[in-house]
Amino acid sequence: MTKLSSAKQFYEDLKNAVIGGSPVLAVETWEEDLATEAIIAFAKTAFKGKATLATWDCRKGLVYETGGNSRPTPLVEALDEMCSGDEPAFFIIKDSSKYFIDVPFQRRIKDFSMFFRGKNRFLVLLGAIFRVPAEIQKEVYLLSYKLPDDEKILSMFQAYSQILEKRQVKINLETSDIEAIVTGLRGFTTAEITRVFNKVFYGLDEINPSIISQFYNEKEQLAKKTGILEYVRSDETIENVGGLDNLKEWLIKRKELFSKEAQAANIKPPGGLLMMGISGCGKSLSVKTISRLWKLPLFRMDMNRIYSGIYGTPEGAFAQTIDTIEAMAPAILWIDEIEGGISSSSAKDGGTGSHIFSSFLTWMQEKSSDVFVAATANRIDLLPAEIIRKGRFDEIFFLDLPNDHEREEIFRIHIKKTGTPPEDFDLTLLGVATEFWNGAEIEHAVTSAKIESFYMNQPLTQDHLYNIIRNTVPLSRTMSEQIKFIKNWASERALPASRAD
Repeated sequence: MTKLSSAKQFYEDLKNAVIGGSPVLAVETWEEDLATEAIIAFAKTAFKGKATLATWDCRKGLVYETGGNSRPTPLVEALDEMCSGDEPAFFIIKDSSKYFIDVPFQRRIKDFSMFFRGKNRFLVLLGAIFRVPAEIQKEVYLLSYKLPDDEKILSMFQAYSQILEKRQVKINLETSDIEAIVTGLRGFTTAEITRVFNKVFYGLDEINPSIISQFYNEKEQLAKKTGILEYVRSDETIENVGGLDNLKEWLIKRKELFSKEAQAANIKPPGGLLMMGISGCGKSLSVKTISRLWKLPLFRMDMNRIYSGIYGTPEGAFAQTIDTIEAMAPAILWIDEIEGGISSSSAKDGGTGSHIFSSFLTWMQEKSSDVFVAATANRIDLLPAEIIRKGRFDEIFFLDLPNDHEREEIFRIHIKKTGTPPEDFDLTLLGVATEFWNGAEIEHAVTSAKIESFYMNQPLTQDHLYNIIRNTVPLSRTMSEQIKFIKNWASERALPASRAD
């Protein structure tokens, strides 16, 4: 079956709702102007120009297409006027979401639904997100006018390209480059897409693949507006990860699974990965490398902000965040320390944590969008059984303390970052000297040694590193019992991220 474009799908959904005789429609959309135009165009076609058409907003009040009243009529009064006739009509109500909890508003919604069921008189509510109260859920029929799909974005790019070509701007892009631009613009409204084009293409004489990354960087704006998602820019490559060969191999094998070639081969892209283990062993670093390796934008979800109440109810804020990340797919959603956020619940939160956890599990199980969930956990014993059972995540890896070979590799990576040749050091001895250290501790040792050598106006040497190592107490010594417990717990529940030494 051919997939309909967003606009055509809305037209079909609206037509079916009208045929079904639902008098009260609520259209969720960020494209208020386009949705309004589409509804009016449908009404004119369906009723051959014989339906009354009017819109209401909080500034202009009730305005009929034929002219007439434009004073700022309160919504309740406007609804009374809408209920007073019986001829075919479409009344489009903007700015309505805040009224949903008002009893007078609810009463008029019920009355309109009862009076005009099956009578070709329709009340269409527009808003970005609706939380329909139980009192009127049976009266309201929900529709969605979605953000531009790939077809629409491509047509906008082609139209803009024609304008650029008329200005003698050279466009040197392959089909794959254009597809990458289209992907980078998912999640934006048509107006936002136009603004991004204006910004990215301004003053250019040539359009080439070097501009593609700018479209993905624009997604930072979308993340900031949620207040909950953080767009994470990552320059970390998989070569910057010392050890963890099993994990790296898993990631490399799947880096092309979001491509059209994989889609054509009926290969489903991975849905998620859980990395758990000892603090400082590379979980966060690994998440950042996925973004670079797979060439997908990375967004971190701040669970503290979801629970803060600043962005509405925690359940509503979580649902809105999921809607936002899905609109920007393909993308990576990073949930850091998942055991303390999504999977935690207590009697003190009134069941909120439990509701969010349940919503997350359902979404993970049923999501059809190309959102890859990269979750990390330190206190793995706090993870509920439901979240680690097969089917939630594609794989679960345990990141242990690095072995001898991995410690040598980590030293090599961080010494090289200081601008010093790793060949000048005995990496084997450094690896032996830091037995039971984690990667973060090794990185800190190299950084501290470099500071010491700089202070002494000397090049970094093995002795500088030994001085730092001798004065460092690793986490494994202070938390040996907890680390032993974590290893035993994970041995039967996760794959080792590292290969045997």
